[in-house]
Amino acid sequence: MSSALIVGDLQAGILDNYPFTRAVVPPVAELLPRAGRRALVVFVRTAFRANGADLAGEVFAAFHRAGDFFHEGSPGTEVALEVTADDVVVLKRRTSAFAGTDLDLVLRARGVDSLALTGVATSAMVAATLYDASDRGYGLTVLRDGCADQDPAVHEMLVDTVFRSRGAEILTCAEWPARAVRR
Repeated sequence: MSSALIVGDLQAGILDNYPFTRAVVPPVAELLPRAGRRALVVFVRTAFRANGADLAGEVFAAFHRAGDFFHEGSPGTEVALEVTADDVVVLKRRTSAFAGTDLDLVLRARGVDSLALTGVATSAMVAATLYDASDRGYGLTVLRDGCADQDPAVHEMLVDTVFRSRGAEILTCAEWPARAVRR
């Protein structure tokens, strides 16, 4: 297996509390059964310790204060899409799916060398994960309709300009993995 689909932060509390995130659920949910036959599916979810011991900086503290749906163990931190026995779920406490997690270890153990990124927000989880993945040498695809941002103009600018400049292929969920460039 050389590809993995990263599904970031599509968890109950985020979908319930940030309306812009819901637009990505239908295309990603449709993609999952197809992707699971051709790639490793990795769900990444965010959760902070209830006592705040893992918070660093005001941004993370603000999410922690936003409600218990960001607190580890709460139903709000659970993946909102169907997870199969073959999928991997990674817990993160920072913006990037790689920061402080075992994601790279899991991917390398499975021989993954290219990633397709989906999730929310484009300007946060997707961008941070893309930069980390690029620095680690992974081939990159961003699934345009599988990502969303509070500001649609920011989403478009990142996808059409910044991510392309980092070498990412831009496809839709319907196009991947059939049209994915083989690296």
